[in-house]
Amino acid sequence: MTEVALDTAPPHAPSVIRLLLDKLGVSYCEVIEQPGLQTARKVQSVLLEDSVGALMVLYPQTQLLDLGRLAERTGRSLTAVPLERLERMLGKHSLNILPGLPALTSSPCLYEEQLMREASLLVNSGEPGVMLEISSEDFKKMLTKASAANFGEPLDEIKRNLDRPDHDHQEISKAVQAFTARRIQQRLEATIEIPPLAETAQKIIKLRVDPNATIDDITGVVETDPALAAQVVSWAASPYYASPGKIRSVEDAIVRVLGFDLVINLALGLALGKTLSLPKDQPQQTTPYWQQSIYTAAVIEGLTRAMPRAERPETGLTYLAGLLHNFGYLVLAHVFPPHFSLICRHLEVNPHACHSYVEQHLLGISREQIGSWLMRYWDMPDELATALRFQNDACYDGEHAAYPNLVCLAVRLLRSRGIGSGPVESIPDELLDRLSLSRTKAEDVVNKVLEAEVLLRELASQFTPGSNA
Repeated sequence: MTEVALDTAPPHAPSVIRLLLDKLGVSYCEVIEQPGLQTARKVQSVLLEDSVGALMVLYPQTQLLDLGRLAERTGRSLTAVPLERLERMLGKHSLNILPGLPALTSSPCLYEEQLMREASLLVNSGEPGVMLEISSEDFKKMLTKASAANFGEPLDEIKRNLDRPDHDHQEISKAVQAFTARRIQQRLEATIEIPPLAETAQKIIKLRVDPNATIDDITGVVETDPALAAQVVSWAASPYYASPGKIRSVEDAIVRVLGFDLVINLALGLALGKTLSLPKDQPQQTTPYWQQSIYTAAVIEGLTRAMPRAERPETGLTYLAGLLHNFGYLVLAHVFPPHFSLICRHLEVNPHACHSYVEQHLLGISREQIGSWLMRYWDMPDELATALRFQNDACYDGEHAAYPNLVCLAVRLLRSRGIGSGPVESIPDELLDRLSLSRTKAEDVVNKVLEAEVLLRELASQFTPGSNA
C-alpha cells in the first residue's frame, strides 16, 4: 500500500529550491505542468556565455530568443553554455533542468521586459513537470541585481508557411537571394547548388515505379554499389531482424529477411542520405541524425501495420518517409553553410519553440519547405514530398494525408520519450482518428520500438557514428 502511494504521489519542487525561496522570502505555489497553462506566464531560462563569462537570460515562452538582438543590447557574442558543464552545475544541486531563479547561480542576469507585464509567472522548479507560480511582485525581489531589456521576437509574429506549398518556390528563391551575392535568379535549381541525384538512387527510383521489377533487379542495382551492398547485408544480419542463419549475399538479405519492399525503400533512403553529408556543426542536446531517422521509420512501420488493413498506405513508402523526414535539415546545412551555425545556436537557446520558428525567423523558410521542394525536384513520389512538407501540421487532411499524419504522430510519440529535438507537443484525438488508431495502440507501438532501442542504435551507428542532427 505504501509503495503504491509512493508511486502515485505527485512530484514536488526540489528541496534546494524550496529552501532558497524561503530564504529569499519569496512566496510560491507548486503547479503541475499541463496543457492549458498560459504560455505568456511561463519563464524560459537559459545560461549563456562568452569570453567575459556566463549570463542567465530569462524570457517568456511566447518569444524566440534572438541572439543577434541580444548582441546589440549587450555588446556581447553569447552562445549556450556547453551541455556537459550545465549538467554538472545542475547535478551539484540535484536538479534536472535549469530553474529561472537568478539567485541559484552567481552569474549576472538579463530578463525580457515583457515578463513583468504578467500578474504572476510560472518558473521551472528544477524538477520536470513541476512549475512554481510566483507573483510578479515577489519575482521582482529576485531581480534587484538583474538588468531588463527588450530582445525577444514574439512567436506569433513569425509567420510560418505551414499550409501554402504553392508559395514554397517563391519563398525559397527569396531566402537564397538574401544569402547569395547574385542579384537575379533565373531558375531556382541554378541558384541552389544541389548535387545531382546519385546514379544508384536514380536506378532505384526507376525500379520503385516499375510494376515488373523483380528481386534480381534490385539485387543487381544494390550490388553495383559496394557500400550500399555491405549496408543491406549488415542490416539483414542485425539482431534487430533476428534472421535465422548467416546472411551471405544481398539476395539472401532480401529473400530471407528484409523483403523486396523494405530493401528498395531502405536502399533509396540510404542513397539519398549519402547525397548530402552531415553538417560538422549541430545543436547541443540533439538525437544523432540517422538514429532519429531510423527510430522514426521503425515507429511509422509499426503504426502502419497497426492501422486497419483496408486503410493502410503503402508500407514501404511510409517507412521511407520516416527515414527521410528530417532530410530538409541536411539541405539547409548544404544551401546556407555560413548561416547554419547561427541556426544551431538559436535552436540551443530556444528549446521551447519548434525549429520552424527559428528557421523562418532567420532564413524566411523552413527545412520542411526546402526538403519537400527537393523531393519534387528529384521526381520522388508525391506522397513523400507531402509527408515532408506537412509533417508539423497535426490537422493536415489533404491529399496523401496518411503520410504526413504518420510522420507527425511518430515524431511526437518519440519526443515524449526524449528522442528528437524540440518541445513535447500534444497528440490530438483527430490525428489518431484520421489514422484509425487508438492512443493505446500508438503508445504500444512506440513501446515495442524502444524495447529494441539498443539494437536500433547499432543499426544507426553503421551510418556516420558520432554525427548529430
